[in-house]
Amino acid sequence: MKGPVKSVWVIGFLLFLGLGGSRVADSAGECGKSSPDMEATKLIPCASAAQDEEATPSSACCTQVKKLGQNPRCLCAVMLSNTAKSSGVKPEIAITIPKRCNLADRPVGYKCGGYTLP
Repeated sequence: MKGPVKSVWVIGFLLFLGLGGSRVADSAGECGKSSPDMEATKLIPCASAAQDEEATPSSACCTQVKKLGQNPRCLCAVMLSNTAKSSGVKPEIAITIPKRCNLADRPVGYKCGGYTLP
């Protein structure tokens, strides 16, 4: 009897872990249900502005940054994402884009990794 009870308990525990894990997988992260890497693709118009602090961000770039900037955690996660890094984005420059877009409602002072939004 000990063997079957123990097996049932182990199976129940594994099912509990499986159900808990599925909830975590479906839960919202920094960018809601979208990953920061997926959101980073929306910032393609910002590519040159994220690599060169002298480049003027395009209006398409500023529009996307304004949308993402409504959720500073997401904007930060996108700027530090693997997709951004592999695209040559320099976080120390990318962090200045909201200011360079003259976004009045940007999250000034928000800590983003080792950077602070100006």
